[in-house]
Amino acid sequence: MKTFFKNILTGVNGDLSSKRLITLVSFCLVSIAFLSNIFLDIPMKDYVWNGMLIFTGSGLGFTTLEHFSKK
Repeated sequence: MKTFFKNILTGVNGDLSSKRLITLVSFCLVSIAFLSNIFLDIPMKDYVWNGMLIFTGSGLGFTTLEHFSKK
């Protein structure tokens, strides 16, 4: 399990990628917010939800672009 997370967080050059770490944390927070909204009926403001989704989506997009920019 430790090597799985290490492989996920490792960048193109083999070092720890802060973009991947922040994207993973934001994905976990979006998942927790979604589940708490559905099962616990905790309402969330639309602008907060949209901001979290944009942040997570852009992080995933930038991480994907890393692979296409390899030399």
